[in-house]
Amino acid sequence: MPVALVVLLLDLSLIYHASRTGRLRPWAFIILLVPMMGAIAYIAVELVPEWFSSPGARQARQRVANRLDPEKRYRELSDRLAGTDTIANRAALADECADVGRFSEAQAHYDHILKLPMGHDPAYALRKAQVEFSARLPADALATLDDLQKQWPDFDSADAHLLYARGLAEVGRLDEALEEYHALAGYFPGAEARVRYGMLLQSVGRSAEARMVFNELLIQMRRAPKYLRKAQAEWLSIAEKQLSA
Repeated sequence: MPVALVVLLLDLSLIYHASRTGRLRPWAFIILLVPMMGAIAYIAVELVPEWFSSPGARQARQRVANRLDPEKRYRELSDRLAGTDTIANRAALADECADVGRFSEAQAHYDHILKLPMGHDPAYALRKAQVEFSARLPADALATLDDLQKQWPDFDSADAHLLYARGLAEVGRLDEALEEYHALAGYFPGAEARVRYGMLLQSVGRSAEARMVFNELLIQMRRAPKYLRKAQAEWLSIAEKQLSA
């Protein structure tokens, strides 16, 4: 049997399998566009993990699938919201919009949620501010956080304070940002707040204070459990580079 015919039969069989298992998009396009290699990719990503099902295999498959079709989950969540418009479904879609860079749509979803009686919650206001910051609208993020504080004065979130400090720095209110970071450094879980504090100190010419912040952080983390050092590895690496610069 000619090799081309074998490849064609294999491709058609896999496309049929994809259609029966709800995977037609984007696999049919990939298999037809890249004969043989598309089939191998489908087998590796979809079939092998099923044959050797494990959490690690499922995660690997999801990562590859996301690269091949990054908006697949967005479409699924959009369909779910169209069928059942609940706060949970809208919030899930808003989060996914933020993940795929659809910031305006994410913001619109959070605005909608916050207008609902059951959606009037500081957690959604915080997520809206995070989306605004990701969209490079730090002034809008600060305004949302200021409004959050007015409406929910008892709401306390280290993440909100970190975002506020970053927003202040982005709009040039550096003295206020340094004050916010200084307060955060004492209670923020993890290394991010202190590393950002040290970097801002360096940027305004207060290098000696910045080195002190980095040194204290690294000394403290050397005594921390291994799992914690691993979780903070990215920020610790930045602190070490800043010290050696």
